[in-house]
Amino acid sequence: MIYLLALVVLVVLAVLLWKAFGPDTSTPPAGRVLGPDDDPEFLWRMSRKARPSSGDSPDGGPKDPPD
Repeated sequence: MIYLLALVVLVVLAVLLWKAFGPDTSTPPAGRVLGPDDDPEFLWRMSRKARPSSGDSPDGGPKDPPD
């Protein structure tokens, strides 16, 4: 019985030490990563590819990079 009590105390002590001195997870990552569905330029290029083009676009958006 004493061994079981010692094991419980050791586990509780290990958890408390891990919480006190373990890796810091309270701070979020430094920068925000934009996925392709959040990137306005990517969305503009996808809509541009979906439309049939007949010359330059009158909307004045960014130019498509050469492939």
